[in-house]
Amino acid sequence: MRWYDPLLYLFALLYDLVTCVRNWMFDTGLKRSFNFKVPVVVVGNLNLGGSGKTPMVEYLIECFQDKFEIATLSRGYGRKTRGFLLADQDMGPNELGDEPFQIFTKYGKNVTVSVGEKRVPAILEILRLRPKTNLLLLDDAFQHRYVKGDFYVLLTTYQKPFYRDNVLPLGTLREHPSGAKRADIVIVTKCPLDVSHEEKESMKTQIQRFTKAEVVFAGIQYGQPIAVNPKFPEVRKDVVLVSGIANDRLFAEEVQKHFNMLHRLSFPDHYRYKLSDIKKMRELLLESSSAMILTTEKDAVKLKSEAFSKYLEDFPIFVLPIKVKLEQDKSQYLDARINKIIKDKAYISES
Repeated sequence: MRWYDPLLYLFALLYDLVTCVRNWMFDTGLKRSFNFKVPVVVVGNLNLGGSGKTPMVEYLIECFQDKFEIATLSRGYGRKTRGFLLADQDMGPNELGDEPFQIFTKYGKNVTVSVGEKRVPAILEILRLRPKTNLLLLDDAFQHRYVKGDFYVLLTTYQKPFYRDNVLPLGTLREHPSGAKRADIVIVTKCPLDVSHEEKESMKTQIQRFTKAEVVFAGIQYGQPIAVNPKFPEVRKDVVLVSGIANDRLFAEEVQKHFNMLHRLSFPDHYRYKLSDIKKMRELLLESSSAMILTTEKDAVKLKSEAFSKYLEDFPIFVLPIKVKLEQDKSQYLDARINKIIKDKAYISES
């Protein structure tokens, strides 16, 4: 126990009371949730950051982009703009936020990507501008209860599941673990490959103290490094690891399995790189002519900024992409559940 935990405990009790009252008001109808004719899938978590929401949204896009007209909506954390924005080619992470820009970069040709703090008016604007939309994916909206979702995907990490956490500020939970009862499926993310059946059953038992939802376990599937700078297409063995994510431990462990990590530069989540950071990367690369920068998809878009190009244009930069990896039967289960909700809602809308 930390010496200041007793003080934080008092604030946590107050925070817990406020969020419980808020949820009670939505549950009883004292606060109104808005239902839309278009099916809404909500992806979120109970804790602050780092549970793999963006890879999960990308997983759902990959599953359904060939069947439906998808639109994604997130708050756009870390952006320098306000209000509703529909992503276009003239926008970057400063306008959209890191994760929405990443999604737009990868899927913008097939999917509508948008940001907006106020989700209800944002959804109405999406449907006005993109009337053919027939599936909405809401990123990081588990606590945004003004929108009534049709299917709730709750994420929690294997390393720190929500039932071992505490509410803010004592822990990192945005609400009491009982909020998990709103979930339709709970996905335990970032699982190592060697998780035993007994451990899964134990975690499942703990999670289902708070929810009747199906519990699914998901790992991380790393892809092959992708060159950011076309002048240097060849992957190198020596790397300077650069990341600005909530927790880079798993990322660093994966890199160490396949590369010689000369240096590791870890920055906070949603970090805005400064010129001094870029110069430091350049200095480290100059120390070894055989080294390359290896980074995340989210960080790569910021390193490609024109403000940094003259410092990094003569160096190899690679991205290590990641995907959510579900067991085949669980992937089929998730696909079937969401497909049924979409079809049922389409039938009701037509009736």
